[in-house]
Amino acid sequence: MQDEKNLSEIQIEEQHIMENKELNFYEALTPVIILMGFLAYNIFFAGGEMFGEFSNHYILLIGGLIAAFVGFFNKITAIRMFLEVWENWRSILVPVFILLLVGALSGTWLVSGVIPAMVYYGLQVLSPEIFLPASVIIAAIISIATGSSWTTSATVGIALIGIGDVLGIPTGMIAGAVISGAYFGDKMSPLSDTTNLAPAMAGTDLFTHIKYMAYTTVPTIIITLIAFSIISFTIDTSGSADMSDLLTTIDQTFYISPWLFVVPGVVIGMILLKTKPLLALGVGVVLAAIFAFIFQSEVLTTLSDSTSESVLNAVFTETQITTDNETLTKLFNAKGMSGMTWTILLIVCAMVFGGVMDAIGALAKLTKALLSIASSIFGLFASTVISCLGLNVIASDQYLALVIPGKMFKQAYEDKGLAPENLSRTLEDSGTVTSVLIPWNTCGAYQSGVLGVGVGEYFFYAIFNWLSPFMTLLFAAFKIKIRQLATK
Repeated sequence: MQDEKNLSEIQIEEQHIMENKELNFYEALTPVIILMGFLAYNIFFAGGEMFGEFSNHYILLIGGLIAAFVGFFNKITAIRMFLEVWENWRSILVPVFILLLVGALSGTWLVSGVIPAMVYYGLQVLSPEIFLPASVIIAAIISIATGSSWTTSATVGIALIGIGDVLGIPTGMIAGAVISGAYFGDKMSPLSDTTNLAPAMAGTDLFTHIKYMAYTTVPTIIITLIAFSIISFTIDTSGSADMSDLLTTIDQTFYISPWLFVVPGVVIGMILLKTKPLLALGVGVVLAAIFAFIFQSEVLTTLSDSTSESVLNAVFTETQITTDNETLTKLFNAKGMSGMTWTILLIVCAMVFGGVMDAIGALAKLTKALLSIASSIFGLFASTVISCLGLNVIASDQYLALVIPGKMFKQAYEDKGLAPENLSRTLEDSGTVTSVLIPWNTCGAYQSGVLGVGVGEYFFYAIFNWLSPFMTLLFAAFKIKIRQLATK
């Protein structure tokens, strides 16, 4: 298990917590209030177009500017703020490359016939009545195996969105089911970085953490599955086209064969073997391009005079494959790497705000303020939950949402005689899973960009993710499985 331990240590070393005794609570809170005010106005009154297409980007930069003014007032130098922002940008370099490769993956998997094949066979197996709970289970299995919710969304998640869309199921529901399953698997997998990071911060071991986390996580996923089963029987899919016509159209447009599943099989296999995600996704793109030349030459010639140009367009720009079925034409569209530009810029802007807030000491100040009001055991759990949620909003990074509360609250749990797995479980239940519910958080921006579904569309249906913090608070309120420190 040395690899898992090293993974956690790497993440810890990359995170810096700045403290500033000169900064008071209200000064630390000011940029947050202004940011939330602008975002609320943009969402509820400006229809998301306050500053045009990139409204949220500009708002995050404005928030960062306000935080910088607060920093200047408290004698924080511009160099210190810039260096912290630079560190944030460095930390997202790999995720940015992953996003670009996922964009290329979606394009090459389309022109190679991989996604159409997944839809073709999936339509024959997954009926509307079982589709949503089945999506939760499929995503959970892949995520447990790979230890990555990101990989799950980039592979089976994209396919499930396509299949469900053809069945007439709202994409917000599908994305919510995929994300619920993916984050359950991510939490319970010993291969997951956050599942290793949380116990490392709290001071417990990996498998004690997973075992103790199961007490809240398993009931939450069961409730999620029940909810999606009920939803499945209430949605109206009567508007979807006749299945035989859809299958015929896919078969006539693409060469469909089980051999096409070699591509996603290789990618998932490489992840299971702990290959770096960049390498695994890169191989997925190259292999899909080769399969496009082998199996889909007719499709490539309809897209461009040159088959090579068609594949390059699939990697970098938008590709549209037209069929005689409107639903399938809408589905068979990919934007390549260019489609990830908006998402990448949002993450970059979020890192500016989070970096400046950290540099001026605001993140540490706000977390300490929450810790100071935690007089009871339940209050301690509630403060941890609020701290993790707040940092996912403010810092836009799930690792900081684990590291900062983990460091700040560790001693408080010990002082109240609580075993460290109480803290590690609460960090995961409220920090890891809620990151995907924030549009400008790296996780929210990634999932939204990859699945092509806005956070606002899937928020309600990401049942596992928003239910998890309530479950951990419920256990704390009724003192269920609250383990005490062993007495010597």
